[in-house]
Amino acid sequence: MENIRYDLITALPEIIIVSMAMFILLADLFLKPANRIAIYVLAQLSLLGAAYFTFSTHVPSVSYAFTGTFVDDAMSDVLKLMIYLGTSLIFVYSRQYIQDRNMFRGEFYALALFSVLGMMIMVSGQSLLTLYVGLELLSLSLYALVALDRDNAKATEAAMKYFVLGALASGMLLYGMSMIYGMTGSLNIAEINTALMAGPKIHSVLILGLVFIVSGLAFKLGAVPFQMWVPDVYEGSPTAVTMLISSVPKLAAFAFVIRILVLALPSLAVDWQQMLMIMAVLSIIIGNITAIAQTNLKRMLAYSTISHVGFLLYGLMSATINGFIFAMFYVVSYVLMALAGFGIILLLSRKGFEADKLDDLKGLNQRSPWHAFLMLIVMFSMAGVPPTLGFYAKFSVLQAALAAGFLWLVVFAVLMAVIGAFYYLRVIKLMYFDEPVDHHPIEAPMDMRIVLGFNALALLVVGIMPEKLMEICIYTITSSLS
Repeated sequence: MENIRYDLITALPEIIIVSMAMFILLADLFLKPANRIAIYVLAQLSLLGAAYFTFSTHVPSVSYAFTGTFVDDAMSDVLKLMIYLGTSLIFVYSRQYIQDRNMFRGEFYALALFSVLGMMIMVSGQSLLTLYVGLELLSLSLYALVALDRDNAKATEAAMKYFVLGALASGMLLYGMSMIYGMTGSLNIAEINTALMAGPKIHSVLILGLVFIVSGLAFKLGAVPFQMWVPDVYEGSPTAVTMLISSVPKLAAFAFVIRILVLALPSLAVDWQQMLMIMAVLSIIIGNITAIAQTNLKRMLAYSTISHVGFLLYGLMSATINGFIFAMFYVVSYVLMALAGFGIILLLSRKGFEADKLDDLKGLNQRSPWHAFLMLIVMFSMAGVPPTLGFYAKFSVLQAALAAGFLWLVVFAVLMAVIGAFYYLRVIKLMYFDEPVDHHPIEAPMDMRIVLGFNALALLVVGIMPEKLMEICIYTITSSLS
């Protein structure tokens, strides 16, 4: 009885999220359209309640629940808090957008909360089965969210592509997990590590399983050569959903990679290092070069995401504690940049108009100097221009790769970052040096304007003073991996 009580307390944030998601679905049936703001408030309160219990029950030590399939450690708690924060920002930014498109319904918030639940399970999974269940819950919620605007043919097409390719990737991941299970006789992360360290196994079978696992993980991250879904889904989805797909799931995917590759399969580090290295190089090449040719802003940011995933993999492929710390710093920095970037696209959008073309940013400085300045910070940060957060994040992961002996890969990444700066600077040129083609006044809720301002300015402030965020990442990784 005591164990059941402890398990429930450990999983209390997840219980809050799933309970509130179901309650919001039911409450939506009885609310008039004019009163649906209550659903938005309930969704924000759900995140706040989960954050309170995650923070208040945090201890530096590692503890396990549900017979060792669920872990509560520093990494799970910190990443969950960041997931709550990112999702809360998404709700703030997207409220007016989904109202204008008749998507302001309980389904949007319930599916978003179910996706949060999937991310939380991925972050706390200590078993291959738990990790897979969390991943599928996240994926299914995102598929449904992409297709939520049923009258939008592009969204329906994007959802079908996402679903078919996602199902293929999930099958590959599950097949790889089954091979690891067959070789070790366990689904538990710690037991798999112990079994592989204990004695010789059939190496070829382990490598084959590892290939399938890395392929499935690469799809979820959007790394080359499994990136084909990213631009189509980003462009076809409603921008509010694109913002969700592009941001906080990267935190859960990072935790997923750490749990499987670093904690379960460290004995195969030499093999997965080589795989991550190839994907990192290809992602940076294809992401940066293809982005130059884009005229759609969301597609450009999609290829930008692929490039950023390449830099993230630079930190992971170093296979050192510092590399994992810097990789976590990078993924948190990227999430803040993606939220601010898509937040400005949502700000410029209005009923019947999607601000998703590069030409829609022309002359933004003449229309609104403040919002042009915020977008300038975002573009500089994504390009890695000092003193923004993006520069420090890129510098950190490249430093980790250099320390691990990947000198030429670091030189290559720096050269590609210079090439990639072109399409970010092009956005700045359009905002400041071109005449506006859209003279419609920019209208947005005051809370969105304030939060967006803080979000974009944080990229500058934290870039100048990154110590606190770096301390959090150091504490998180050292506490969880030691």
